Amino acid sequence: MKRLPLIPTLIVALAVLTMIGLGVWQLRRAEWKDGLLARYATARTLPATAFPAIPPADDALLFRRASGFCLEVTGWRATSGRNRAGTAGWRHIAACRTGGGEGPGMQVDMGWSTRADPPAWRGGPVAGTIAPDSTHRILLVSDTAAPGLVPSAAPSPEEIPNNHMAYAVQWFLFAATAALIFLLAVRRKRGDGDAPPVPPQP
Repeated sequence: MKRLPLIPTLIVALAVLTMIGLGVWQLRRAEWKDGLLARYATARTLPATAFPAIPPADDALLFRRASGFCLEVTGWRATSGRNRAGTAGWRHIAACRTGGGEGPGMQVDMGWSTRADPPAWRGGPVAGTIAPDSTHRILLVSDTAAPGLVPSAAPSPEEIPNNHMAYAVQWFLFAATAALIFLLAVRRKRGDGDAPPVPPQP
């Protein structure tokens, strides 16, 4: 019985083990994401809290009801988003001075429109749901829209995908495919080596 080629076998074995390790890691990530989404769902049922002066280091406040007071709007930014009917357009986010004396202030999604022009809202009390924000970590999506706007789509943890299980299956399939291709290649090479020589044609 012929031995497997040493160097190619080691390379393929290392690659297969790496892909299996990545699959196991994705399985653990899937469990972690399930727990995170469960925590987000629970946050929606907790009592409302005050919007923090300084965003927390973790995501403990995401999807929790909160309220705050915008003393003054210091700027606006428009980002793509949807209203509660699912129509695409612009979300209008106000940068607010809160007078807390510390922290970056409060970011508030004051509503949606089909235009990027900022509304005339100058501040006041706001209440809504805390959502993730790529620029300032968190923001408050207001239940009540500014004049001339309609409420933006309410943030929901259901919008956060958990694709880690699918990634794990892909890595395991890659590992199985790599091993199968290697074994077929070795078998074919052995078959070619065992084949009798073809006599020359006269």
